[in-house]
Amino acid sequence: MPEPTRKSPSATKTSKPAKAPAASRETKLARLGLRTDMDLVLHLPMRYEDETQVISIQQANLMGATIAQVEGIVTSCDIQYRPRRQLVVTLADDSGQLMMRFLNFYGSQTTQLAVGTRVRARGEIRHGFFGAEVVHPTYKIVLEGAPLPSALTPVYPSGEGLSQVFLRKSIANAMQKIEWRDTLSPAQLAAYQLIPFESAVRLLHNPPPEIDEGALEDRSHPAWVRMKFDELLAQQLSLKRAQFARRAQNARALPNVGTLSGAFLKTLPFTLTAAQQRVMGEIRADIKQSFPMQRLLQGDVGSGKTVVAALAAAQAIDSGFQAVLMAPTEILADQHFRKIAGWMAPLGISVAWLTGSLKKKEKLASLERITSGEAQLVIGTHALIQETVQFFRLGLVIVDEQHRFGVGQRLTLRQKSATENGNTDTDKTTSQVVPHQLMMSATPIPRTLAMTYYADLEISVIDELPPGRTPIVTRSVDQNRREEVIARVHAAAQEGRQVYWVCPLIEESEALQLQTATETYAMLVEALPDLTVGLVHGRLKPAEKQAVMEAFIAGDIHVLVATTVIEVGVDVPNASLMVIEHAERFGLSQLHQLRGRVGRGLAASVCLLLYQSPLGPIAKQRLMTMRETTDGFEIARRDLEIRGPGEFLGARQSGQAMLRFADLTTDQWIVDQASELAEQLLRHPTPENIVTVDAHLARWLAGREDYLKV
Repeated sequence: MPEPTRKSPSATKTSKPAKAPAASRETKLARLGLRTDMDLVLHLPMRYEDETQVISIQQANLMGATIAQVEGIVTSCDIQYRPRRQLVVTLADDSGQLMMRFLNFYGSQTTQLAVGTRVRARGEIRHGFFGAEVVHPTYKIVLEGAPLPSALTPVYPSGEGLSQVFLRKSIANAMQKIEWRDTLSPAQLAAYQLIPFESAVRLLHNPPPEIDEGALEDRSHPAWVRMKFDELLAQQLSLKRAQFARRAQNARALPNVGTLSGAFLKTLPFTLTAAQQRVMGEIRADIKQSFPMQRLLQGDVGSGKTVVAALAAAQAIDSGFQAVLMAPTEILADQHFRKIAGWMAPLGISVAWLTGSLKKKEKLASLERITSGEAQLVIGTHALIQETVQFFRLGLVIVDEQHRFGVGQRLTLRQKSATENGNTDTDKTTSQVVPHQLMMSATPIPRTLAMTYYADLEISVIDELPPGRTPIVTRSVDQNRREEVIARVHAAAQEGRQVYWVCPLIEESEALQLQTATETYAMLVEALPDLTVGLVHGRLKPAEKQAVMEAFIAGDIHVLVATTVIEVGVDVPNASLMVIEHAERFGLSQLHQLRGRVGRGLAASVCLLLYQSPLGPIAKQRLMTMRETTDGFEIARRDLEIRGPGEFLGARQSGQAMLRFADLTTDQWIVDQASELAEQLLRHPTPENIVTVDAHLARWLAGREDYLKV
């Protein structure tokens, strides 16, 4: 067959359409975070394709359902319209023929793939109704005898309008321009058995023919280890440097564990656990310092974080300062207010309440008490970060469920110490005085995650539950057995117990087709006419929501149908049965939080996970985990394996790229090493170490570390 005319015997063309203008490409590169030459150099392949050999079409047909590369001549090229518009190209060599099918294509491809054109194509060979075919192969138009690549071909993360050819050329150009100087010294490379930076990067972009493909693909090759180490080291340096810098800031020392703290402990109807006492000691030592505490208090559902927070607030008040506690929802904030005010008010402590739902007169009264200093402890929601809120002498900020707040929101609250006795806390010669900050989370954070994304914080863990907590039995139930579940709900109510029934949506969704809260409420009202059924969800007005919750807490409502607004903070000891509708739609940590609403009294408690068959593999894993353990730390560990770090990080992650190369489930040993070196470099700020830190952060973060410092 005739060959198409070519200008050069080695010339090749790609299958991509006409190139976009350079400015447009720069914009598209920027969307991937590729703004500098170093960004491009560190844009490493996500996988590799083996284009080093061509097999005959007959061989490819015999292999079946596998990726192969073939070369042949186009014998037909047609646009077909059944069952949909598609481009069908037949490719043939001396051994047979293969159909290439394009469901999405450009008009120019019909000319490009004209009859008689020699094409080298790669893709998964499948056997369809009309014989062997490959759908959307990658292909090149070549001349007979065109050389094959001698190494694996990198495939890069891309975006719309950025071809692999363009990315490869851009990266190759960038590699000629950058400064390759290694940020680590030969001694450091030897200590951690790392290969040089330049060698690692060049190998990953252009792997040699003799490379161990398995080690390259699973990222265990020494070149990948170096990249993971550098990435983790940059993260550790940035966070730990922010931690060190905070210690240079000014904070009000809160040294007095005085009358209030002692009286508070005596009035508690229970004794603190050993874990609570240990954590309390850590917090007390921190807030006695004149630099700001930045501590994360984590503990399982029901471990007693609230009383620890109240004791920390008591120390601030004993020392003559105000404390504030911010919660993400009004229900949780109200729960804290009821509990803590119930402890504090009899001791003569003035507690203020501030939420967005307060009437204007009540809000103004609370603001006046806060600004004047009459209110010693303030509890509320996001309303606390409004511009109109100013504190008299703010010494301690407590943020509950910290991952639900953005970095900016937490920072705004921390800066609410602008006035003290009518005078500013700052002047032109001193740095701002910032309050101590205690963040709390009932979602335990696995060690690997804590060491990486929370390396700037001190972390306290309450790792035991108070005595008397009844174990919760968890069962998964197919929704076809709904009538049995309703009967169980009725029996529990008849025994004087209360029930939660949680639904994932408020209104009907055609996309998800889930049982909604409103429908479930109507269904249960009809099915349980002798019981009082309540409904609470996020779209209720705050006053309506509050009225329903108060009725449930008082025992006037037997069954509370709710969305996840009751996920945290709600404490009703008489509730002993939790039903979670469409449990397969929830994440593990959310299921665990919901389950933690029961088991708070003396009665045996049960959590029923209603699910829709058939279950996918991840949903099966979640439900199995919930049945097997009630240990929040074990659940968190498994959740990290299933879903990755995003769920734990919440809003802290805003603006921060996830780790691109390191895998926290397999690379703990690299995390340990990177953390060790970061600590050494920062604790010993020699001129050489300072240069190393600055150079490494400039290479890997390029000035994008400011958001980590809050």
